Amino acid sequence: MPTIRQLSPLVVNKIAAGEVIERPASVVKELVENSLDAGATRVDVTVEKGGSELIRITDDGCGIDAEQLPLAVASHATSKIADADDLFRVATLGFRGEALASIASVSRLSIRSRPPRAESAAEIEVVGGRSEGVRPAAGPHGTCIEVRQLFFNTPVRQKFMRTAQTEMGHISEAVTRAALGHPRVHFTLAHGGRVLQDLPPSDLPQRIAALFGSELADALIPVESVEPELHLHGFVANPSQSRPNNRQQYLFLNGRPIRDRSLQHALGEAYRGLLLTGRYPICFLQLDMPPASIDVNVHPTKLEVRFQDGGRVYSQLLSTLRTKFLSTDLVARGNLASAAGGHAPGETTADDNDQVSELVAWARRQQTFAPATADEVRTPFGDPPLGAEQRGPLEMHRVPPMGRPTPPGQGGAESGGVAASDGGYQRAEGPHDSAPAPQGTVSRALQIHDRYLVAETDEGLEVIDQHALHERILYEAIRAKVLAGALESQKLLVPEPVDLAASEAAAVLQRQDLLRQLGMEVEAFGGETVLISAYPAMLANLAPAEVLRSVVEQLLTEGKQVEIRDLLDDLLHMIACKAAVKYGDRLTPGEIDALLAQRHLAQDHHHCPHGRPTALVFTREQLDRQFKRI
Repeated sequence: MPTIRQLSPLVVNKIAAGEVIERPASVVKELVENSLDAGATRVDVTVEKGGSELIRITDDGCGIDAEQLPLAVASHATSKIADADDLFRVATLGFRGEALASIASVSRLSIRSRPPRAESAAEIEVVGGRSEGVRPAAGPHGTCIEVRQLFFNTPVRQKFMRTAQTEMGHISEAVTRAALGHPRVHFTLAHGGRVLQDLPPSDLPQRIAALFGSELADALIPVESVEPELHLHGFVANPSQSRPNNRQQYLFLNGRPIRDRSLQHALGEAYRGLLLTGRYPICFLQLDMPPASIDVNVHPTKLEVRFQDGGRVYSQLLSTLRTKFLSTDLVARGNLASAAGGHAPGETTADDNDQVSELVAWARRQQTFAPATADEVRTPFGDPPLGAEQRGPLEMHRVPPMGRPTPPGQGGAESGGVAASDGGYQRAEGPHDSAPAPQGTVSRALQIHDRYLVAETDEGLEVIDQHALHERILYEAIRAKVLAGALESQKLLVPEPVDLAASEAAAVLQRQDLLRQLGMEVEAFGGETVLISAYPAMLANLAPAEVLRSVVEQLLTEGKQVEIRDLLDDLLHMIACKAAVKYGDRLTPGEIDALLAQRHLAQDHHHCPHGRPTALVFTREQLDRQFKRI
C-alpha cells in the first residue's frame, strides 16, 4: 500500500497555480484585480513576448507595508476576509489569497510597494516559490509587481502556451474586461515597447467607443431597471450590430466580470426574432446586488457565481430588454458609404453617385408607368379579379397580407391574415401598447424590381423589403391566434394521403397535438402513410402535402429535445414565410398602401421573424452628402 504523505507548501502552491494561472492573461487578471481592490485610479500593464518574458503591473493604490510583504506572497493570506462568514459577503474582486503565492511558485516574482504614509518603498523577490527577504527600495506611492519567466520551472506548462500574438490577445481581453467594469480608472497596455491601449478615465459609452469604435458606440441602447436589492444598468447594441459568437457579451456583477449561461440565455431570448440564426447580441451590462445574495466562492478563477434567486435576475434582465426594445425605434439605418466600399464619411465616389442616381431613376420611371388595366385592378389584398386563373403560378399562390376570403370551392373559413378594413388584427397585451409612433411618416411608396418598396418619409428615404415586412405581420397575427386558440383550420372534403419516410411519419404522429394548434389535423393511415384531414386556412393556395412536408422538415431539424415553445415558434416562422408575398410579386398601389398601413401594428415590424431587417432608412443628409449638396 502506498504511503500517505503531507504535501509540501511548494507543491501545494504549484497545484493551486494550475487552477488559477492558466496562461499569462490569468496573471494579468489577478494582478489587475488586486490593483483595483487597492483603490487604484491608474493601472499600467506592460508585457514582453506575450507575457512569457515579462508582465509588469503598476498602480497608484494604497500599497503594502514592508512588514506585510512576506505575508502577501504566502499561501492563503489575504486582507479581504477574516473568517468563514465573510465568504458570504465578499465585496472585493479578490478574496482567496492564492494568486500571488501561485504566481510566485511558477515564476520570478518581485513586488515593490510604498504606502502613502511611508518614507520609502520596500521590495521582495520570490523565485520559484522561495523568498529572498524584504529590502529597501526607491519608488513612488503605489505598487509595482513584475513577473518574469513565467512557468520557467514547469516546462510542461510552457508547452501549452501559444504564440506571443495569441497570448497577447488573451491579455488584451483581460484588460478590456477590467476597463469596462471600471471606466473611471485609467488603464494602459503596452507590448514590446508599443502602447496598445491608453484609456483615460471616462464614462462607459466613451470607453466602449475607445475599445470597439464609434460605430458600435453609436448603436448602443441604454437600459436600466431598479428593483429592491437589484440594480440593472448598462447598454445593449442595436440588432444591426451583432457578432458570430458571444465574446462581446460583457456581464459584470458588482464590478466583477462574470460568465453566466442563464443570463446569456435571457439575452438571447430578448433578441429572439431580431437577429439571424447564428448571430449573437452585444451587451455591456452591470448588475449591482448585495454581496450576501450571491456566492462568488464557486471557482478559483471567480468568473462563475451563484445567485440566491437566479430566476428573479433572469426575469428582470429579459423583461427590461424586451420592454426597452418595444419602445425603441429599431429600424435599420442605411450606410451608403459602407455599401460603396467603406470610404470615410463625407467622401463621395463615383459608385456612390451611380447607386443613388440609379435609385432616383427607378423612382422616376415608376411615376411614368401607365395606369393599370381593368384586368389588373384588384381590391387591396382582396380577392383576385375574374380571370386570375389565367395568370402565372406566382400570382395564384400569393397570400395577401391583410387576409382575404378563401377562394370558392376551398372551404368557408377565412384565412389567418389581417383584414385591412375590419381592424381584425389582434395585438398582444403588454408594454408595447405604449410604444412610440415611428419617427418617419410615409407619404407615398413605389415598388421597384417587384421586391422592394421605396417610400418617402419625413426623415428621408426608406427602402422596404416587401416579403420580410409581410412575413412579420403574418407571423404576429398567426401567433396571436394560436395563443388564443383561434387559428382557422380548413377541413378537406376528401382527406389527402401523404407518403413519408418512417422517421418523418413517426415525427408527425408524435407531434399531433402541436400540429393541431397550427390548424393541421393528421392521423395514421397505415405503414408510413399519414392522412391530412385539415390544414391552415390561410395556406389554402398551397397543396396540403407541400405544407406537411415543410412541417416535417422543421420537426426533424429541431430534434427531439427541443422545447415545445421553440418548435412552435419555428413552425410559425415557416407558415408566415410560406404565406407572405414573395420576391417578384407585383403589388398594386392599393396593396402597397394596405401593407404599409398595417406594419406599425406589429410589435417588431422593423425585423422579420428570422431577424432580417424589413427596411433601411437613408436620411436626407446622407443623400445630400452623396450628391455633394453638403
